Amino acid sequence: MDVRKFIDNSLLKPNITWKEIGDFVRKSEEVGFYAVCIHPSAVRYAREVSEGSIVICCVIGFPLGYSDVEIKIHEAVRAIEDGAQELDIVLNLVDLKSGNWKKVEEEVKALVRHARSAGVLTKFIIETCYLTDKEKIRAVQLLEECGADFVKTSTGFGHSGATVEDVRLLKEHGKGIKVKASGGIRTYAEVVKMIEAGADRIGTSSGFEIYSEMMGG
Repeated sequence: MDVRKFIDNSLLKPNITWKEIGDFVRKSEEVGFYAVCIHPSAVRYAREVSEGSIVICCVIGFPLGYSDVEIKIHEAVRAIEDGAQELDIVLNLVDLKSGNWKKVEEEVKALVRHARSAGVLTKFIIETCYLTDKEKIRAVQLLEECGADFVKTSTGFGHSGATVEDVRLLKEHGKGIKVKASGGIRTYAEVVKMIEAGADRIGTSSGFEIYSEMMGG
């Protein structure tokens, strides 16, 4: 299976250089991944160095999601202005765990509205490793109701990442929303399992290694 067009190749480490970012974007584009996922301050530079054949995805409220919605909106608008075509937004986990669904709904609707007006896709990160199945189901249903394009499992900064079981659960209960599996996916076999479970997109920082495996390297 050619998995390249499922992959958002991610570079979100704090200890990187601008040269590393540039090389990462160019090589990801050369390999043919769907998107690169990068931090907000790198979006403009990524757009400048790319040839335009790869999607630029930017994280918002990353990695904890604690920022007020007004801050996330400002961050999202700036990322869009800089050239981001997709946004991976961390929801406020405190609200999720507290059952403050009205506040979560207000946040999602506001961010979807700003992104959609610019033709930008939204992926909302719910950090599944901290949620019960009941909370995951409520979250994905709310995201679907609010017009989000994707639910994303994880930031990769939690104590665990995506699981096949979570992908299946989110796919089953969010029939009108796509699923991005992310966090801890490091091998070609794991990517294939996630896709077979229903994942529409894969977030990984191991894209080059996965591609090498796929090509028999």
